[in-house]
Amino acid sequence: MVSFFNRALLLKFLKFGVVGFSGVFVDFSFTWLFKEVVKVQKYVANAIGFTVAATSNYFLNRYWTFHSHNPQVFTEYGKFLFISVLGLGISTFVIWVFNGRLKWNFYVAKLFAIGIVTVWNFFANLFFTFGS
Repeated sequence: MVSFFNRALLLKFLKFGVVGFSGVFVDFSFTWLFKEVVKVQKYVANAIGFTVAATSNYFLNRYWTFHSHNPQVFTEYGKFLFISVLGLGISTFVIWVFNGRLKWNFYVAKLFAIGIVTVWNFFANLFFTFGS
């Protein structure tokens, strides 16, 4: 039987996943826009997409997933962005390995990176940003 703690954690992870899934659309849209239309270098385009998605994800997770009432929004947002920047480093490395070295399609490599970074971001934000 799943305990209350495990159910609560699972619910938070599922909410985090829904928010993250919406962030995938934001991330891919901005990455595509900057890479294909604006013709920015692919890793810079990746950083832009990731940063815009991280910002929208912060606000959705703050209110819906973690129910934060921390009055120090800028501090909390800074922590969230710090975790996101570390996640960006992980994402960029994974994309470099799978696209740059193993020659996978860029977007397939990016999707794989998002899966890895999702787990990192959830637990880092659970304990560091939102302190649940």
